[in-house]
Amino acid sequence: VQLQASGGGLVQAGGSLRLSCTASGRTFRRYTVGWFRQAPGKEREFVAAYRWSGGYRYYADSVKGRFTVSRDNAENTMYLQMNSLKPEDTAVYYCAADSGIILSSMTTWGAYDYWGQGTLVTVSS
Repeated sequence: VQLQASGGGLVQAGGSLRLSCTASGRTFRRYTVGWFRQAPGKEREFVAAYRWSGGYRYYADSVKGRFTVSRDNAENTMYLQMNSLKPEDTAVYYCAADSGIILSSMTTWGAYDYWGQGTLVTVSS
């Protein structure tokens, strides 16, 4: 599976962006998909995930209520709608996918086998 992330950019605090991640090479209908981010000088952190089984969605506390993860299996694409953006949301955002993640590992970046190249989100104050 190859993942291509897009949609990053510069936005003012309080604004919105929608990130997209399109998969090719294999349908990802049965894959758990996730979003992670990495700010300069910081470790990669979990943002959101969407498990294929049961449609379970999970969010980091820092983005809960502001970000929404969704997927369009017909288009092999997943999305991260980001609202009420804050300067601390500035980071490179990565999409990831894997077919064999258990529920307890959804927030662990090392559990995902497939990664997109990252897209930069910059939120100005």
